[in-house]
Amino acid sequence: MTKPDPFSYFKTSREIIRLAVMMYVRFPLSLRNVEDLLQERDIDVSHEAVRYWWHRSGPMFAAEIQKRRIAGMKSSRWRWHLDEMFVKINGERLCLLRAVDHEGEVLESFVTKTRNKTAALKFLKKAMRKHGRPEVIVTDLLRSYGAALTEIGAADRQETGRWLNNRAENWHPLPDSGLLANHEKGPFRRRERAMLRFRRMRSLQKFVAVHASVYNHFNQERSLSSRTNFKLNRAAALAEWRGLCAV
Repeated sequence: MTKPDPFSYFKTSREIIRLAVMMYVRFPLSLRNVEDLLQERDIDVSHEAVRYWWHRSGPMFAAEIQKRRIAGMKSSRWRWHLDEMFVKINGERLCLLRAVDHEGEVLESFVTKTRNKTAALKFLKKAMRKHGRPEVIVTDLLRSYGAALTEIGAADRQETGRWLNNRAENWHPLPDSGLLANHEKGPFRRRERAMLRFRRMRSLQKFVAVHASVYNHFNQERSLSSRTNFKLNRAAALAEWRGLCAV
């Protein structure tokens, strides 16, 4: 059976759509910034077109990236780090729960209005359905995690400690404040500032899922490898991106 072309209804080429979505999600750019950068390449599109492409194709790209990574990396030997951060939407403070693996890649993100056992249980079940059960789950002292892990029979895998969860903490080293200091450079917070905060809970959940997959895909940890290896890994990531959702 022939796989349907996901770009068949677009007037613009798939290469331009992939480029626009990558620029918007990967870098802390606004929709109008992406429009201006594309114009510099003689690609005349409006920021509303970029918004439509992102909403329509972003989740599709993220799903394919995640599918490939899960198939190649699923293992019970993983070490997960669970943590939460706060995001304000229209004055209401929401909690963003995230699972980060031992390599610093975000596995799952979950937006909730509460930090209770029910929210933690739903988040853990969702993450484990996709990635399997890890060998160790590192958490902070939030009691909701312990209660949820006890209910699913994984209490013996939990570890807590003052410095054990730095892997997750370093992904968002910012408090939930207005203006950001120069040293506060978490990737999600930089993205949040460029978007002038989020407007709806649904759009936040959608964006964090796509942003995590794209960030994982292009994050090459350049400080840990030589320039030659970094360039090779970057070229491989770009080549794989250009092949996403190909017929």
